[in-house]
Amino acid sequence: MILIPAIDLKDGHCVRLKQGDMNQSTTFGEDPAVMAKSWLDKGARRLHLVDLNGAFAGKPQNFSAVKAILQAVGDDIPVQLGGGIRDMDTIEKYIDAGMRYIIIGTAAVKNPGFLKEACIAFGGHIIVGLDAKDGKVATDGWSKLSGHEVIDLGKKFEDYGVESIIYTDIGRDGMLSGINIEATVKLAQALTIPVIASGGLAGMKDIDALCAAHNDDNDAAIQGVICGRAIYSGDLDFAAAQKRADSLTA
Repeated sequence: MILIPAIDLKDGHCVRLKQGDMNQSTTFGEDPAVMAKSWLDKGARRLHLVDLNGAFAGKPQNFSAVKAILQAVGDDIPVQLGGGIRDMDTIEKYIDAGMRYIIIGTAAVKNPGFLKEACIAFGGHIIVGLDAKDGKVATDGWSKLSGHEVIDLGKKFEDYGVESIIYTDIGRDGMLSGINIEATVKLAQALTIPVIASGGLAGMKDIDALCAAHNDDNDAAIQGVICGRAIYSGDLDFAAAQKRADSLTA
């Protein structure tokens, strides 16, 4: 199981939000490309980028910062990006720039036809981000709750051919309150494609719990966990946590 450092981009800077609130942001770095390289140097095997401005605007807003990150890490590790991706031209633009995986969130829920088209055109490159609270999927930068159940949508999108699903408990994101292990495992066990955990990673206890689920007889296929505030605040030592995950899921 891999740990995936998150670089959330707001106005060209590296920030973290609390529960997706743009008004509750903490800046952790002025130069996202330097931040990306630092995680690479610490042993990261994948990076997770979010264009926060794009998520709210519905179109890319931090392309220059994203491009600088891709140039900084080169072909060393895959990079995935979400936030404001609502059309095929945007996907093509990012993939041409070197992005390995494109995360579709709001558009997947509101326009499943677009998601299906993207999976056909860019097979192997499309990830769906399911952001939920109390089992219901949220859209539009987490500002709106839909009536859709996470597992129902997960199964539907799996049939479309998505590469994997990122499951985020938005009530926990940025709060260091712990991953929603139960909900993440429940989703992973309902699907055959990998699930990436996200939202609220607090410390080594969460790593242990996710690894235990990964090794369960009913193999929950938890591919990784996105690390945000905990690795920036120092609550979790990234290199030590990855080493522990390797030892527990070898």
